[in-house]
Amino acid sequence: MRLLKDLWWLLLFYVVFLGSYEAWNTWNYWMTPKNTAAPSKIINITPGMKFSEVANLLESEGLIRSKTGFTILAWIKGMSGRLQAGEYQLSPAQSPDDILDYLVNGKVLKHVVTIPEGFNIYDIAGLIENAGIMPRNRFLDAAKDQALLKRLGIDGRTAEGYLFPDTYFFTKDTPPQKIIATMVERLKDVWRKHGLQERANALGVTMKEVLILASMVEKEAAIPSERPIIASVFWNRIKKGMPLQCDPTVYYGILDKLESESGTGKGPSLPTRLTKKDLHTKTPYNTYCIDGLPPGPIANPGLDSIKAVLYPEKTDFLYFVSKNDNTHYFSKTLAEHDKAVERYQIRKNDEGGV
Repeated sequence: MRLLKDLWWLLLFYVVFLGSYEAWNTWNYWMTPKNTAAPSKIINITPGMKFSEVANLLESEGLIRSKTGFTILAWIKGMSGRLQAGEYQLSPAQSPDDILDYLVNGKVLKHVVTIPEGFNIYDIAGLIENAGIMPRNRFLDAAKDQALLKRLGIDGRTAEGYLFPDTYFFTKDTPPQKIIATMVERLKDVWRKHGLQERANALGVTMKEVLILASMVEKEAAIPSERPIIASVFWNRIKKGMPLQCDPTVYYGILDKLESESGTGKGPSLPTRLTKKDLHTKTPYNTYCIDGLPPGPIANPGLDSIKAVLYPEKTDFLYFVSKNDNTHYFSKTLAEHDKAVERYQIRKNDEGGV
């Protein structure tokens, strides 16, 4: 009888031991990465999504070995109700514990947006859309929101000129107002850091006026060394009361008009080359038709163009024309300028050049 009792205890111990051993192996299997060589995936956790739905999604996308194991892990850690909505880039090479940490702490995917110097708001809206953050028209609506512009201290129809060229990191759910505010604050930080307001005060100009001229310099200058010279031409013409006659302002006037009329949110088709008719078609930005500065910047200038306006070369130049090699020929008189146009533009075009 005693032998039979001992056998039962031995059998019970054997079953419990084997069960525990198998459970431990299963648990370790569940907690190891699914595939250390597989690429990462982007998944969206939507607001209100149940934990069971998230676990199912992770398993179906091949990011974890077992939704059951992931559920038990979250229950043990008390994190089942703490997942944050958002867009995540997760890898099968991550452990379930690491993936859970991402979802609980909101380590959402951040999209890189690099704004080149001279991009306008329509260009930037396209970058934002291409990065998968939001449709371009949503960004543009915010960039033209007068209440937002007032809060940011922007005197203008849009945020044009105040979105500082730099590299930014935004999540998919970042509101357009926050994106614009971040870029504007970056400009203000650069403005303060380099003491630009003191120089603007010394010249008797406002930040807006500096940004307008800097945006024109940015669009005209192809090489850095010419920026202060081009700025000097604009300053010299302003002092003499001459129209600025800046081709990029004509182009921007056409762009701005077509964008407001398109209503598609996709952007209009634009001319690749300005015509004489364009130069004589009046828009608020056409500096061939208006006196002084246009009503606002035509692009978002970088620091070098801003500095060029605040610290221009001392020259007597009143004209410049492209030499079709990214440089310009600068002239003091109209007669000299006309000869340069004949040499670098008219003859070049007659020969089939650009």
